[in-house]
Amino acid sequence: MSEDKEILKLLGVNIRTLRLAKGYSQQQFAMYAEIDRAYIGTIERTGRNFSVLSLIKIARCLEVTVGDLFKGIT
Repeated sequence: MSEDKEILKLLGVNIRTLRLAKGYSQQQFAMYAEIDRAYIGTIERTGRNFSVLSLIKIARCLEVTVGDLFKGIT
């Protein structure tokens, strides 16, 4: 796996972990973040590259900073 893909995969794992800690299903989370549920699933599972605006929406919905989404990623 390329380094870029690995970074995106870890980001997806971090988002899923934070979402589950908040008790949100993917459907609830997608609704609150105003992002399509299938898109959220793709981000979490495959580490799909996504926009900065989506990243900000996700962080706001999870009540964390964008930097918090990158914990453990160097």
